[in-house]
Amino acid sequence: MQPQQLRQLSRQLVRQLGMLNSQCGQLALTPVQAHTLIELEQGPCTVNQMSERLRVDKSNASRNLAMLLNQGLIDSVPNPDDKRSLLSQLTSDGKSTLTALHHQLDQDTQAILDQLDQDEIDQLESSLLRYYKALTITEHQQGYTIRAITPLDNAAVAALIRRVSAEYGLTPDKGFSVADPHLDDLCQHYQTANSCYWVIEKNNRILGCGGIAPLAGDTQWSELQKVFFLPELRGKGLARTLTVKALKFARENGFKGCYLETTEVLKEAVKLYQSLGFVDIPTALGSTGHDACEIHMLKTF
Repeated sequence: MQPQQLRQLSRQLVRQLGMLNSQCGQLALTPVQAHTLIELEQGPCTVNQMSERLRVDKSNASRNLAMLLNQGLIDSVPNPDDKRSLLSQLTSDGKSTLTALHHQLDQDTQAILDQLDQDEIDQLESSLLRYYKALTITEHQQGYTIRAITPLDNAAVAALIRRVSAEYGLTPDKGFSVADPHLDDLCQHYQTANSCYWVIEKNNRILGCGGIAPLAGDTQWSELQKVFFLPELRGKGLARTLTVKALKFARENGFKGCYLETTEVLKEAVKLYQSLGFVDIPTALGSTGHDACEIHMLKTF
């Protein structure tokens, strides 16, 4: 799927769901006002909190709260935690209106789900959750750049791999990738055909890295190699972004799939690979030389 296709589908969904209308279904509420009532169902909140929840500017949130106040659907009470602000909360009429709104929207949504079989519903749920997570996590990746390694990066990347390996107890004497003889010259090592190695940087500082290459001893498969992230880069979804980039590279270069070796101490990495469709296999493939890695995983294309 290309960006233009996703944007077009998103526009069509927004229109079909009536999000551009001035009224939400049969009720005299705009879509933003409907979302506001739904958020207040979770409890009272300030204008700033509503702005954050709805992801609209403060003036927009304030204006819609004022309209709902005039309709008698909400009222305002002093904020016990901040005397300079007020809390908006649902009135009894607001609760009744919200109940009617939920009933109407549930009926409309059920009519849509009735067009789908259970396996399609399961796939839709999984895909929407993944898409939503991608939307939210992209914000945390602003300012970071993923690019191909250059010779000038060799020293910084080698130091990063050694530092993270030591953090997890993956010492060179145990047969992990930190002991590879080409560790200090990775750029040259990944200049071979069907290979690529990327670094993640921010403010000219390399914070993460990872690559892909033909599997030694069985070049019909690609191998995900040397994916390492400093602590400050973790939790931003960039490991997934880099891994997806590597998988796309492998597909484009005609590999049957992707193989990797890892260890149980890298629990976060194992969960990531599982979420991307990698499955455990009983024995190692190829001849990587990393005999200390007890987990072998494979994803076929």
